[in-house]
Amino acid sequence: MTSFDVVVVGAGPAGMAAAAVAANYGAGVCLIDDNALCGGQIWRGHSDTEHHTDRRFDQLQSALENGRIDLRYAAGVVANPVPDVLRLETSRGYDDIRYGRLILATGARERFLPFPGWTLQGVMGVGGIQAMVKAGLPIDGKRVVLAGSGPLLLAVAANLARKGAHILGIFEQASALQLARFGFELLAHPGKLRDGVAYRAATHSAPYRTGSWVMQAHGESSLEAVTVSQRGSVRRIECDYLGCGFHLVPNLELPSLLKCEIQSGYVNVSGSQETSTQCVYCVGEPTGIGGLEKALCEGEIAGLVCAGRSATHLYKRRDRYKRFAGKLDRAFAPRHELNQLATPDTFVCRCEDVSRHALDSMHSWREAKLHTRCGMGPCQGRICGPAAEFLFGWNSEHPRPPVYPARVSTLASDVETAPTEI
Repeated sequence: MTSFDVVVVGAGPAGMAAAAVAANYGAGVCLIDDNALCGGQIWRGHSDTEHHTDRRFDQLQSALENGRIDLRYAAGVVANPVPDVLRLETSRGYDDIRYGRLILATGARERFLPFPGWTLQGVMGVGGIQAMVKAGLPIDGKRVVLAGSGPLLLAVAANLARKGAHILGIFEQASALQLARFGFELLAHPGKLRDGVAYRAATHSAPYRTGSWVMQAHGESSLEAVTVSQRGSVRRIECDYLGCGFHLVPNLELPSLLKCEIQSGYVNVSGSQETSTQCVYCVGEPTGIGGLEKALCEGEIAGLVCAGRSATHLYKRRDRYKRFAGKLDRAFAPRHELNQLATPDTFVCRCEDVSRHALDSMHSWREAKLHTRCGMGPCQGRICGPAAEFLFGWNSEHPRPPVYPARVSTLASDVETAPTEI
């Protein structure tokens, strides 16, 4: 077992900032991420020209590689077998890491809401289609529809358009009034306003419709067309790909496992980013979906505090970013009409093929699990959990290890005698 002053879980912007700052002030740091590279979702594919120009990534990556930081990429935290110890699993084996202070930067994922045809090949998340294009999915000349809610719609549309995709429409479920209010509030964040204008300029030929959403995806084995509700009228659009996601939800599995207090869907933290669990800190999207600047600022605060330094000079800026996160949630909250999209035979749980009809008679997430296996498949409720919360008002249960599917030998091994490889 290896011990560190500070362990950071998650190598997105928040985790990178926290690890770099803590190491810079002399702490022994371990940075863990289940991806093969740092950067998280927001800096995925950082070698692309559009991301390589962000000097913040270059500076943080250099600090990680040149600092006294133990980098554990392609390693997933699966359990907390004893206090102050995390168990990691990799393709080679497993290891136990002891921490003095722990910083959780576990990020967020897209919220998916079920509708007929959402399991067809060619239907994916908004962020998912962007990630696949960055990984090599050919998109030049393909007909793409983007729908759902949140700033990611425009950002992804701009990126796909630059790659040669033909964007047939961007359909935002939030009303024009909600977006007008949000746009007015963006005046206090000129950088974000400029980004939004630039994204829209890159997709000026694609119609952008508010108060609109996909009702159904059509096709035999793969996507052929979508039906869109557009401000009260119904329209059918032939397309090759549909990217659909309804803003973001935080990854709370590890904070919940460590008994951190969750309030209104986010980890509750103090001014120093400390959670209700002593010596455990949380930064980035799990404390509020607020974007890159909030993530970097909170990561810097936690890194300073965990290295024994003062971070009070950053609190005012952080609080401004947190207020922006609240505005995002209010502007892009899913409307009640989306609750009626899933028909009785529409799958809500895609892993276990559980339909909405099978869930309508259930009264809780636990009952649904026991009777239908909803949420018990490979994704462990990460897709259907937020959907069920929106559809039925169910709250997820307190998670049990493993946080991710893991080998039985990883979980069964004693902490003191666990080998580093299998």
